[in-house]
Amino acid sequence: MHPFRTAARAELDRIHAQGRYRTFTPLRKQADRFPLYAMERDGVVQQVTVWSSNDYLGMGVHPAVVRAATASLQEMGAGAGGTRNIAGTNHLHDALEAELASLHQKQAALLFTSGYVANQAALTTMLKCLPDWHVFSDAKNHASMIAGIKGARATVHVFAHNDLHDLEARLKAAPPDAPKLIAFESVYSMDADIAPISAICDLAERYGAMTYLDEVHAVGLYGPTGGGVAERDGQLHRIDLIEGTLAKGFGCHGGYIAGDAELIDWLRSTASGFIFTTSLPPATVAAALASVRHVRADNARRAKLFERAQRLKNKLDMVQLPRLPSSSHIVPVHVGEAALCREVSRRLLHEFNIYATPINYPTVPVGHERLRLTPTPLHTDRMMDTLVEALRAVLPAGLSVAA
Repeated sequence: MHPFRTAARAELDRIHAQGRYRTFTPLRKQADRFPLYAMERDGVVQQVTVWSSNDYLGMGVHPAVVRAATASLQEMGAGAGGTRNIAGTNHLHDALEAELASLHQKQAALLFTSGYVANQAALTTMLKCLPDWHVFSDAKNHASMIAGIKGARATVHVFAHNDLHDLEARLKAAPPDAPKLIAFESVYSMDADIAPISAICDLAERYGAMTYLDEVHAVGLYGPTGGGVAERDGQLHRIDLIEGTLAKGFGCHGGYIAGDAELIDWLRSTASGFIFTTSLPPATVAAALASVRHVRADNARRAKLFERAQRLKNKLDMVQLPRLPSSSHIVPVHVGEAALCREVSRRLLHEFNIYATPINYPTVPVGHERLRLTPTPLHTDRMMDTLVEALRAVLPAGLSVAA
């Protein structure tokens, strides 16, 4: 057997032994019944309430979004037919980039095939352009940001999560004249907390650093028009580059970078993750454009999301279920052991027709395993009550709230 096959098999054995082996549950999203999905079990189709979707606002099933996608599909077909430079750009791509730039109050934006690719391509490209970059990365940054940073030659400083004192100490210790970049997120999706954006921008200005903000779990949800936490906090003008996604709050697919026109033009001309890949299909872009335009004006939908999230937190707290602290719309429930977390998730699905994804290492540290619940504006009180009773039935008694 080839050494690679031996190593791969040994690693899979370790993953199984640690209770971290990932299985995928086939679920059929129902546009007219979201957040109810259809699942076939033993030849019978059952309705499952999904509590772990990243379609935070339910925009993926909004009639205006579906109509836009359908019309574009009928007019232009399924695929873009090439890279952005080779017949893969149409008026919808240009319109969506202009809309996203406006959303973030920036001069320009650039579409990528996913949020992961946007982060990886933008960060790697930026950090390769100068030989002596120093990048300051939050310890809980997403894997795509880490991949982008590691793909370059920069000197990397990982600061403690949301720790301004640690960040400043590292900035102060770096060479004063070296180019610096602070890379961080707004909403951290596993811990459900929010970065102190204004204070980080203060440090960036004090030490001459650029700022790179990942808003993927915030765009569409926060701010007067859904521009993210930076818009909510009045800090958009202080962020050099914003990375976002169309696959969460906007319910579609794709990622993007927004910033000054010159920076975006430079990325458009140099980022291989943009240049050498087929562009987003017209139907996907049409759907995203319709979604962004709708969400920007739909404050009631945002308000409903946060009301639903707070209602779920209250219901969990009333019966003392082990909810982790959350300052965002995400509601994590602590379990604390990988095999147990998978078993809790399995029982919720098979005994109560409730889908809640188990979050295990390496997404979270060992011992911090959890269920990550994401209530949407379309989750009802009755659905919440059913979830709470199911969690009381499947979680071990006495499970600590503190992770």
